[in-house]
This record gives sequence, structure tokens and C-alpha cells, in this order.
Amino acid sequence: MDINQTIAQELGAQLWQVEATVNLLQEGITVPFIARYRKEVTGSLTDTQLRTLEERLNYLTELEDRRKTILSSIESQGKLTPELSAAIMEADNKARLEDLYLPYKPKRRTKAQIAIEAGLEPLADALLTTPELEPKQEAEKYLNTEHSINSIEDALLGAKHILTERFSEHADLITQIREYIWAQSTLKSVVAEDKKHEALKFQDYFDFQEPIRKIPSHRALALLRGQKENFLRISLELTEDDYNYIKGLINECFSIAMRNRPSDAWLQEVVEWSIKIKIKLKIDVDLILRLREAAEEDAIQVFKDNLSNLLMASPGGHKVVLGLDPGLRTGVKVVVVDAFGKLLFHTAIYPHAPRNQWDESIQILAKLCETFKIELVSIGNGTASRETDRLVLDLMKQHPALNLTKIIISEAGASVYSASELAANEFPDLDVSYRGAVSIARRLQDPLAELVKIDPKSIGVGQYQHDVNQIKLGRVLNNVVEDCVNSVGADVNTASVPLLKSIAGLNETVAQNIVKYREANGPFKNRAEIKKVSRLGEKTYEQAIGFLRIINGTDPLDASAVHPEAYPIVEKIIKKTGLPIQSLMGNAAVVQKLAAQDFVDDGFGVPTIKDIFVELVKPGRDPRPEFTTAQFKEGVETLNDLKPNMALEGVVTNVTKFGAFVDIGVHQDGLVHISELSDQYVTDPNQVVKAGQIVKVKVLEVDLQRKRIQLTMKTKSTEGGKQASSQNTHNTFQSNGSKQKYNNQSNKSKAPQQQSALADALMSALKK
Repeated sequence: MDINQTIAQELGAQLWQVEATVNLLQEGITVPFIARYRKEVTGSLTDTQLRTLEERLNYLTELEDRRKTILSSIESQGKLTPELSAAIMEADNKARLEDLYLPYKPKRRTKAQIAIEAGLEPLADALLTTPELEPKQEAEKYLNTEHSINSIEDALLGAKHILTERFSEHADLITQIREYIWAQSTLKSVVAEDKKHEALKFQDYFDFQEPIRKIPSHRALALLRGQKENFLRISLELTEDDYNYIKGLINECFSIAMRNRPSDAWLQEVVEWSIKIKIKLKIDVDLILRLREAAEEDAIQVFKDNLSNLLMASPGGHKVVLGLDPGLRTGVKVVVVDAFGKLLFHTAIYPHAPRNQWDESIQILAKLCETFKIELVSIGNGTASRETDRLVLDLMKQHPALNLTKIIISEAGASVYSASELAANEFPDLDVSYRGAVSIARRLQDPLAELVKIDPKSIGVGQYQHDVNQIKLGRVLNNVVEDCVNSVGADVNTASVPLLKSIAGLNETVAQNIVKYREANGPFKNRAEIKKVSRLGEKTYEQAIGFLRIINGTDPLDASAVHPEAYPIVEKIIKKTGLPIQSLMGNAAVVQKLAAQDFVDDGFGVPTIKDIFVELVKPGRDPRPEFTTAQFKEGVETLNDLKPNMALEGVVTNVTKFGAFVDIGVHQDGLVHISELSDQYVTDPNQVVKAGQIVKVKVLEVDLQRKRIQLTMKTKSTEGGKQASSQNTHNTFQSNGSKQKYNNQSNKSKAPQQQSALADALMSALKK
């Protein structure tokens, strides 16, 4: 079976679909483009199916390359039999392939090879095949001082090494034993006695055991990290019955039996010695590796899902935002960005200890909000965030006419961005701390556009992310970013280089050239003009252009996801309806009456035409959900403020295989264990929650010493939270940022405004 047939079977797809997709991938066509604009070619395979196909194609291609190398190596040794060749050709995974290759794999001289060179292989063969021989008498024939075989014991030891290597390199036998140990063994961990006081974070595993096949990924990675840091000692434990069973497998494979023949006892000793000295150790390594690989797969999937949910979080839209990066002694960094993220103003206020300029800070913020017509206030969730949140709440109470909406958002990765070359180029004269505040403000406007500037590994939504294969993690996360960016699209006249380089077909060089072109020539007026960009060839243009939008350009279709190659179909629709494009776009009543089949031609089938209909009804539709915010409970700011049964609202920051972490505003995320996510049995937390989701929780337990918070989302528990403060009301916006619903909880009374020298100076600066 060839690679394409294998993938087709695994995906449950037709062979022609896989072959067509593989051809496109091998031409350098990207997955987002194939998924969106080549549905007829692939039979409408989804982006998820295409990513799986791409992964399997890479794996199976590597497997085939390795298979060829192994066949060539064994053949060059003159040891490739038809049976071995057939077994190698049938191997469907890398582990099986390496098992078959092991006896023929060039390796450093082993004790078995030294024994063979000393002429002891006939002795090993004789004792194995003819147990009637007496071992010591037979061994006496093989004494050889030239090879240091000076005694009977030396000869028998050499024969033992030869048989041990033979037993441990028998592919089918080792596969059987490996699967048995995987099914039966218990992984045990104990603390390294000399590091007990240093290893407190691993204290759950000081005396731990669990069947290896049942260990969930998060626990496996924790155990392996503890072992790597030399805090834990890990081993695979078997019972006496297990060892007897394994011994029986070897006896059966090599026709060894206890029949009171002269060599039987010696052979049993060799079998037992082989298990203890070679086979068990080798398989332990294999199974720990299997555990790690499975755990890494799970961890990468968790990171992938969380990153996707975070990137696809709803945008606040084109609103003027006040960004606050909280701090105590160093002050709160304040920035104002316009509706498109351009920095308008920056300063610092010192409302908290030791300066305690509370009233003065409120006056400054009020003047900024009034001057710049601020609509949203974005507060970073780092040190002093709750204190700063109280400051803004006080601002809203004293100045209700400002009609502000405040949101505490994750500032994970903001410091990475602020110190990056990208930020330095964008704000060469701005202090690093203010750059972080700009990022905090912008990620409220459009999380995707801002977060693509940060290495996904620095965003902090992974599970043991530093313990997994970094190359594979990076590849998967880059695919997630690419898929998210292309599902939303990018305004070519405002998008940054990091956003543009994630568009299908583009790279950093072409993205930079796009930005340079618009800086030199002004905004692009239509998609055709993009062809003038340096190093943007026809193939690149074909892949990228459908994901690039031009708002208010000369052609309304350029603001949609309709690919220019399909514009002739739109012309047919215009002709059939008799309506100009301006009247057709957004006109659901007309478009929904059209039949896709009426516009099918040699180039475009029903799937693409249906996509065109969707775009005509909602041109440039943003697939992200409407904008919602959580309100943290007033007066709950630290772990000490938490009490059992307290009902709270929070934001899911991370979803793992064992539950979800929720930010409830106390600078330490709480855990909703998988068993507490729902009244129903939950097998996968992603079925219930996702990163960025707003949830209602109830406190179960707080461990102040270990800084652990246990929460629940079960209905019986959360019902108690229905009496919670009215602050738990959501502020909801549409994706385009237009206000849909807002509950103003501010106190309508105004506090008298007292001017300070700093406030006067600020107002003077604003007037200038």
C-alpha cells in the first residue's frame, strides 16, 4: 500500500482526494488556500483534515525514506533475505522498522560481538539447539588464550552474551514483550532522599505509582520533569508472575524448556539474566519514550487548542483605547491608542503606594478620556492590576458621563513584545514599559493582530510546553497562527508585517515590501495594485490575494473573501439579478434566492459558488464571536480574600487534559478539575470550556501555602452564585466594535474635581 492509499484509509477519504491534495502540497500550495479556494479539487476536505493529511504525509514520507535506507544497509551486508525484506516492507511505524533493523544496525563492538570474534558462536548455537550437551564439557572445546578465553567460565560467559543479544534483538519477541510490559507494568516514582526539601513542587510524586498505560499526559510530563531535574527516581515495576510470563515468551520463541537435560538449567539462567540485564532495561527506555511521546502529543494538542481560541477571541473593534500597564512603586504606565492602534499619548501615574496620588491620577485619566473620546479601558493583569482596576472603577463612578467600559486582560507576552526588535523599530524613542502598555491596549482592539507579533510559546497557554519537542511544537503553533490569520483575513492597508507574513503564500520579505510600498505610495486602491509590490509574483499573488482585504477601495469585492479568479462568477450573478454590485452585497433577500447550480462552469463548482453567496450576503465577515468581558468581584483581590463557597466570575486562561485554569482576579489562576467542570461526565475539557471563555465558578478550597485554588463549575455549586454582585453582568459588543449592549454600573454622583500641578501640566500639554 502506498502513502496516498494509507492516508486515504486513515482519513476516511477517497484516494483521488488525497492524491489531488498531495499534488497541491508538493507544488508549495498552502493549506489555508487549498481549504478555501480549491474545494472542487480536494472534494471539500476541511482545514483540519488537510492539516492531518499534511502531518501524516510528512511522517509516512520520512518512514519510506528510512525504509529505503535500512533495506540498502542490510543488502550491502549480504544479509537481506526475502522474509526480512517482506517484514521491513510491511512495517507501518518507525518503532517496528527499528526493531527489525536492530540486529543489522552498525554499532560499537559489544560483548557479544567480541565473543563471536573469539569463536564462541558455535558453542552458543550448540547449547541452544542441543540441550542434551553438558555445558562445561562443551565449553572446554572452545578455550582460546589468543582471545582471552582462558577458562570454561570465560567460554560460557561469552556464549551467554551471544544468546542475550540474540534474544534482545528478535523483533517479534521484543514487540510482544514490550506490549505486555506496557499493559501490565506500574510506573513508580520516589523522591531523591538528598533533595527532599528542594523538591516540594513534586511532592505529589514523592511516593507515587500508577499503571503506565493509564498515566495522563500532564502527570507523565510532571514525572519526567522531576526525573530530569534529579528530584525523582522513576522505574517500571513488574510482579513475579509478569517476569515468569516474559520468561515463557522467550522460552517459546527459542524452543527452550526444562526437561532435566544437561543444558536446560544453564539456558534458563541465560533467559533470566537476559531479561534482567538487557531486555527489561531496553524496553523500559522504549516505554518511557512512548509515554513521553504520547504526553507530548497531548500537550501540543492542548497548546494548539488554547492558542487557537486565544487568537480567535472576539475583537473590541475600532475603538479608542486607554491602555494601563499596572505597577506599584514604578507607577502605572498609561497610553492612548486610536481606533487603528496608533499611539497618541503616553504618561505615567502613581496612584498606589508609596506615592498614593489617587485623586490626582483620576483627574489625569478623566482628562485623557475626555480629550481623546476614550471608549474602552484595557488593564493588564499583572502586579497591581486589581488596585488599578479599583482606580478605574472610581474614575467611572466620579465621571459617569465618560461612559467607559473597563476590561482586565492577560498581558502574557507583552514584555516579550516590548523588548523585541519589532517594537524597537515601531517605537524607537519609547521606553520599553510604555511599549508593553501599547500592546495591552491593542490586544483589546484586535487580539489576533497583536498576538501574532509574539512568539506563540511566550503567550503562556501551554501545558508543560518547555518539556515537549520544540521543533514539532513550533511547527504546529505556526500552523495554528497561519490558519487563524487566514480565516479572518487582513486589511492590507493597516496590517503589520507579522500579520501579513502569516497570510497564505507570503513571507517576511514580501510582507515588509507590502508595508514599504503603501508607505511610499499611499493605501492600495485595489487588489490588482498589489501585484506591483516587489518580489510578489503570480504564484504568491494567487495564494495570498483572497485573504487580503481592501476596505473602501475602487472595487467593493476587494473587501470580501471572494478570490479575484472568481470575479467572473460575480459578474454572472450581477447579470442574472440585474443589480449592481453595491446593491447586491449585503442583500440576503436576493442572494438567498439564487441557485448555485446555475453558475457552475468548468472552473468553479457548487462549493465555491456557495462560498461566494455567503460573502455577498456578509462581505468580509469576521468569523470571531461577539465581544464579551468578565467583571471580577469587588473586594476579592488576593488569595486571602477567597472563602469556600464564594461565587465568582472569571476568564478561562488555559485548558488542559485535567481541567481548566480560570483567572478570578487574585493574581493566581484557580483550577477547575475535569471532575468539576460539569454535572455530566466529561472526558475532554475542551468539550466544555475554551481559552478566553467567561465562566461562573465557586470556590471549593484555597491552599495558601502552595498557592492553589480549587474551583467548581457544577450547577449545584454555581447556583449559589446567582445572588452575586451585579458586577457579574457582561458587557457585550459586536465583532465590528459597534456597541450592542452595555450595563452601566457606575454611581451617577460626581466627586468634586480638584486640579493638581501635574494635572494642569498635562492639560497644558494636551492643548498644545
